Amino acid sequence: MQPQSLQLRIEPPSRPAESLAGLIERVTFVNEENGFSVLKVKAKGRRDLVTVVGSLPTVSPGEWLTAEGRWVQDREFGLQFRADMLNSTAPTTREGIEKYLGSGMVKGIGPIYAKKLVAKFGEKIFDVIEQESGRLEDVDGIGPKRRHRIKDAWAEQKVIRNIMVFLHSQGVSTSRAVRIYKTYGENAIEIVRANPYALAKDIHGIGFKTADQIAQKMGIPFDSIVRACAGLSHILLEATGNGHCALPLEFLEERSGQAALSG
Repeated sequence: MQPQSLQLRIEPPSRPAESLAGLIERVTFVNEENGFSVLKVKAKGRRDLVTVVGSLPTVSPGEWLTAEGRWVQDREFGLQFRADMLNSTAPTTREGIEKYLGSGMVKGIGPIYAKKLVAKFGEKIFDVIEQESGRLEDVDGIGPKRRHRIKDAWAEQKVIRNIMVFLHSQGVSTSRAVRIYKTYGENAIEIVRANPYALAKDIHGIGFKTADQIAQKMGIPFDSIVRACAGLSHILLEATGNGHCALPLEFLEERSGQAALSG
C-alpha cells in the first residue's frame, strides 16, 4: 500500500474547500501532457504573490484566475494553494491584457506587438481580434498574414475555453477535463454529449462509475440502452483484466444488476 501523501496528512479530505482569485503574474511550470501548472498569482487580500498548483488546458500571465482547493505547507516549496478546480479568463485591465498578449499565448503577438495593440485599441483589443480583425492591419508591422495567424490563434483559445466550461458544468474536474480535451480536441463537447460512456474507454483515469455520474448529470435515463451496453462492456472488460475469456450468463446478469443499482 502506498503511503499517504504529505498533502493528505496536512489537509484532511473532509476539510471544506477554500476559494482564491487573482491575477496570474508568472507561469513557473506547465506539463503539456496533463496541464499540471505551477503559477504565481497576485491574489485578493494577500500582499505577496502566492503559489497555486493545479491543472489547466492553457494558461498565460495576465489571465484572471479563480480556484477552489486547500492551502498546504509543502516540505520543499513552502505554502501553496493546491487547486481541485481552476478557471482562467482573459484579462480586463490594460496591464493584464498586455501581459497576456505578450506571453506568446496568441500566435503572431509578442511583447512588442502586444504593447502596440493595447496602445491602439485599449481594452477593446479582444473584440477587435474576434469581430473586426481587419483593423489589426492599422498597427505598424501587422499585415494580412500575421492578422490571420492572430485571429486563428484567438479562435482556438476560445474553443478550448468553451470545452472547459462545458465539462466543468457536467461536474468534471479540471485535471480530467484536460485529459478529455487532449484526447478529443475541438470535438470534445460533441463526443461527450453523444456518448459520455466513451470516456471510460478512451480516457485514462476515468472508469465506468465516473462516466456514469457524468451521464446522469447530462440527463441520460437510468434505464437507457446506452447505459446498459456500457455497463456490460465494463463488466466484461474487468473480467478480461482478471484473466477470464468468458463469463457465465447468470453471473453476468447478476453483476449487471448490481452495477445498475449502485450506478
